[in-house]
Amino acid sequence: MRYIETLHEGDRITSVYMCKQKSSATTKTGKSYENVIIQDKTGCMDAKIWEPNSSGIDDFDALDYIEISGDVTSFNGMLQFNIRRVRRCGEGEYDPKDFLPSSKRDVEEMYAELLGYVKKINNPYIAKLVRSFFVEDEEFVKAFKFHSAAKSVHHGFIGGLLEHTLGVTKLCDFYADTYPVINRDLILAAAMFHDMGKLREISTFPENDYTDDGNLLGHIVMGVEMIGERIRTIDGFPPKVASELKHCILAHHGEYEYGSPKKPALIEALALNFADNLDAKMETLTEIFAANEGKSEWLGFNRLLDSNIRRTSDN
Repeated sequence: MRYIETLHEGDRITSVYMCKQKSSATTKTGKSYENVIIQDKTGCMDAKIWEPNSSGIDDFDALDYIEISGDVTSFNGMLQFNIRRVRRCGEGEYDPKDFLPSSKRDVEEMYAELLGYVKKINNPYIAKLVRSFFVEDEEFVKAFKFHSAAKSVHHGFIGGLLEHTLGVTKLCDFYADTYPVINRDLILAAAMFHDMGKLREISTFPENDYTDDGNLLGHIVMGVEMIGERIRTIDGFPPKVASELKHCILAHHGEYEYGSPKKPALIEALALNFADNLDAKMETLTEIFAANEGKSEWLGFNRLLDSNIRRTSDN
């Protein structure tokens, strides 16, 4: 098979992919076509079926494995696949592990590194709370290692939630070293917890899509609920510390228009917002560069960064 990350504009290929999404649409002239998102373990690509009623186009649904033939083109600076023929694959014609995007880093090594930061927390109540999730809750640990951090945009792969959480935690630990006014125990716990609500907001692979509660509530609210539920099982947990920790989670997107119910009022919440934003944007650029390997020119406009992107020139 041809992995998506190896495709280039002008390629004409026949290969098997998983159909992540499929929907019908109509052009401005009233012509029907199909929007398809194809996926393998290296990423996703937008695809189009411009002649959905032509011969050679078999019926298929989202989450089916399909063999497609067609051409790789470019639209608005992003690669796109024009599907000319498609058939649904039968069992035994594919290996599912080839189609689920995964972190390039070793999950167990990342988790061991994250546990190293758990050990740095000295406040006994915060330490007990963090350990109750990341050490003692086997079901939570298993889900946390497997889950993505997003439907798309950044870290949208197996191990993505862990990789993003570790990146944010490392940045927050650095901030605590650089600015002693920051409460290290609070910011480390907040960093580890900040996206835990995504376990409920986004379904597991292969769907990796928003749940009903994800659409209705969002991961910030659900993350605070998860923390509150666990805090109530810890006798004597200080109410002020609980409120400060919850505030960091509520404010970690920084602005109301970005989904935060509160703006940062604590220095730890502000630092967490910066760390989350930095790690997300660095990964976004990393994924853009990987998807456009070999290109040194402008790579197109990115909505998250609100800018036209170009790789740094070689010196």
